[in-house]
Amino acid sequence: MPDDNSFSNEITTEIAPIADEGDVLLHAEEIGVRASWGRIFGPTSLSVRAGGVTVLAGSGGRGRTALLLTLAGRMRPSTGTLTAFGRANDAHHLFSQAAIADIDEVDGIDQTIRVSDVVTEQIRWAAPWYRWVRPSRQEDLERLCAPVFGNFALPAMKDYVEELPELTAALFRIAMANIRRPPLLVVGGVDRLTRIESADKLLSRLVDLGRDQTVITADVNGARLNGVRDVVDVHNLTDDEFVQLEQHDRI
Repeated sequence: MPDDNSFSNEITTEIAPIADEGDVLLHAEEIGVRASWGRIFGPTSLSVRAGGVTVLAGSGGRGRTALLLTLAGRMRPSTGTLTAFGRANDAHHLFSQAAIADIDEVDGIDQTIRVSDVVTEQIRWAAPWYRWVRPSRQEDLERLCAPVFGNFALPAMKDYVEELPELTAALFRIAMANIRRPPLLVVGGVDRLTRIESADKLLSRLVDLGRDQTVITADVNGARLNGVRDVVDVHNLTDDEFVQLEQHDRI
């Protein structure tokens, strides 16, 4: 039987090379998403350069979440043009080039299971369908999580997800979503963390990941930290009244 540790070399999804630094990787022109009951967000225009971390400055909520999902190819814009990896309005291709993490609508983890179970399940999802995958071990946790956690302590294999500190939980979700390490990584807003100190630490880890990937995240005030490449104001995510209230809460 082939060595099950080789799964990462056999993922068949075609991954495009990251563009040269300075190139625009994604450009959105007046994009928006509508549901049967009305507008979710938009029209919104923005550009994201390849490499590093881009922070979208805008109010949290379903509008911003939908925008992040759209930029990761998980939702199709109802209006406007989204050009990514050289293709216009090709959500399927964008999907194959992006990982998305720390957004409950996409990568929510059952809170009553152990870290070891999550690691095993993610390895199985990433492996070819025909390959048997054994239960995960400590070395699997270290291999998958160390690039995201850096110097921060990893969770223990026996820990329950619901008992992880908020920063540890966020980093763990990013590590599990980023197993393929595609060119684009989209992460839910750093302002989801209740402690500003935790949000700053999370952002510092995203900056490190931005050395090899293009990373997009969000913050109501436009988090500014050494190493963040661009802060882009985004509009038409929700009512201006709520934007002002949320900004005040984070100051």
